Amino acid sequence: MEPDHTQAKRYQKAQKRVKEIRGFYEHLTVFILVTIILIFINLTTSPEYLWFIWCVFGWGIGVVIHGLKTFEISPAFSKDWEERKIKEILEKEKNKQTWK
Repeated sequence: MEPDHTQAKRYQKAQKRVKEIRGFYEHLTVFILVTIILIFINLTTSPEYLWFIWCVFGWGIGVVIHGLKTFEISPAFSKDWEERKIKEILEKEKNKQTWK
């Protein structure tokens, strides 16, 4: 049987992951709702120029990056990459202290 602190740590990690996923879905929902509102405003005020596209494009890039990070699709945003970087930095610091 696992010690209680390991179980608690796994629970906290899972809880953090769920919050990250929820945060992404909230971001996506707000993006969609605001996009619909912007399209409506644009088409009713100045249908000859579709300026809402620029807003959707800019914010859409942020939503995509958020999704890539949340679901760890891109290696540059994964937890493994973060762990490797932390170990690399700690190793460099350790080597600097060794030379002093």
